[in-house]
Amino acid sequence: RRHKLYREELNLTSPAAPLLLRPEASWLQFQLGISRDGLYPRSSPAVNRLLRDMQGFTTISADYSQDEKALLGACDCSQIVKPSGVHLKLVLRFQDFGKAMFKPMRQKREEETPEDFFYFVDFQRHNAEIAAFHLDRILDFRRVPPTVGRLINVTKEILEVTKNEILQSVFFVSPASNVCFFAKCPYMCKTEYAVCGNPHLLEGSLSAFLPSLNLAPRLSVPNPWIRSYSFDGKEEWEVNPLYCHTVREIYPYSNGNRLLNIIDMAIFDFLIGNMDRHHYEMFTKFGDDGFLLHLDNARGFGRHSHDETSILAPLSQCCMIKRTTLLRLQLLAEPEYQLSDVMRESLLQDPLAPILTEPHLLALDRRLQLILKAVRKCIDTYGEAKVVANDTMQPEVPASDRVKLTT
Repeated sequence: RRHKLYREELNLTSPAAPLLLRPEASWLQFQLGISRDGLYPRSSPAVNRLLRDMQGFTTISADYSQDEKALLGACDCSQIVKPSGVHLKLVLRFQDFGKAMFKPMRQKREEETPEDFFYFVDFQRHNAEIAAFHLDRILDFRRVPPTVGRLINVTKEILEVTKNEILQSVFFVSPASNVCFFAKCPYMCKTEYAVCGNPHLLEGSLSAFLPSLNLAPRLSVPNPWIRSYSFDGKEEWEVNPLYCHTVREIYPYSNGNRLLNIIDMAIFDFLIGNMDRHHYEMFTKFGDDGFLLHLDNARGFGRHSHDETSILAPLSQCCMIKRTTLLRLQLLAEPEYQLSDVMRESLLQDPLAPILTEPHLLALDRRLQLILKAVRKCIDTYGEAKVVANDTMQPEVPASDRVKLTT
């Protein structure tokens, strides 16, 4: 359909071979593999193929993301979960109908977030998105979409293929003769916030798209442990150590796995140092106990020298953890399976390796010990039976519970 409209716009009347959607396309196989257990099965061949394809396939179009268009009033907002987005990101489409979210490099790997920065004005880091995918897979959560690093030619793969006149208008050549562009949004819309190639090539992360909301609807839910997004003031959980008692009385946290999934997410965010989890998303098809999507991780891995223990508030206040999560954390604390070593080896697979500096890798081991210490404190206080939730016996997932896509 897009190909036909494009030819009509150019008044091309000569017949053209139809572009066929290949059922074996890696992005389609990835989306078909989404189940109640996670975004992809363990050792999924489709995910490895998708990572290779996103890194190598030709880019045929580029555009702003839907949430940035929503902020500009230029899109159908029913097609997004929630408008957001302060920093520049683009949607790149590939030759096989697949598409990915591109986040460009804004901060060098060896730079730490300044101490005086509030978390809600922090940089977004492309390498944090890549590292978060690898960590999520190591933890066996499988809730971060496949993400890979890539060198993008901003002239040939963005400027020359976009049909968005607004995006075309924000490109310029810097005094150093580098090709740059900046975000067209209500917040950071100036050349001071531009990203630049060298002179054309720019590092970035590419994250695979999830199925459209028409095919796989999602909910966006405020995080019960949301932070205050002002320069002063605190949320209730920051001043009330018994806050979890209140949360447990509220649906859907009063029963089921939702609260345990929140704690999983808090453990993940503490390891990467992400304080910016104001909402979470989940597929409506899998009901109240469905897994939470760990999206938008670009504000992680900002400070390796500081451990923000307040991120662990859901764990320390509720004193609950899944047995499967605890077993995986204990395994990654063993010398022969040390988390930093496993992450280091995993990240070497990415084309932009090294993704994290050594201090960030070592910080993972330190933070893992702090998590296990918090769990031990809970067990000493309440006993293992009340703290560790037995989720090792999982019912067989019926075929009807898989995300269904129709052509």
